[in-house]
Amino acid sequence: MNYDKEIWRVLTEAGMKGISVQKIARHVFNASNTFFETISFEEVHAYVQQYLLKNSKNPDSIIESAGVRGTYRMNPSSKESQQLMLLFREDEQEEPETKQEDQSLSLFDF
Repeated sequence: MNYDKEIWRVLTEAGMKGISVQKIARHVFNASNTFFETISFEEVHAYVQQYLLKNSKNPDSIIESAGVRGTYRMNPSSKESQQLMLLFREDEQEEPETKQEDQSLSLFDF
């Protein structure tokens, strides 16, 4: 299974401070695990850890280490990560919040 997009979404939401591998794996696990397709957390954690290690080696990579061991963030100097951040922000803004008024009748009119 491919968890890359979910990893990118979590890293984008984490911001410049970064987030630990354990928390990223937990978010990806919760987003990907369904009633009909169960996956093990260890499998997801191993994939996330390998993906982050592999993609943070190059200085021009989309992901970088945040300075603390086991903590990663999106690379702000990478053009690809800037584009991803814009895409995820646009997705969040597309959901307009409509405030609906409660028009139900009250059971207890005084």
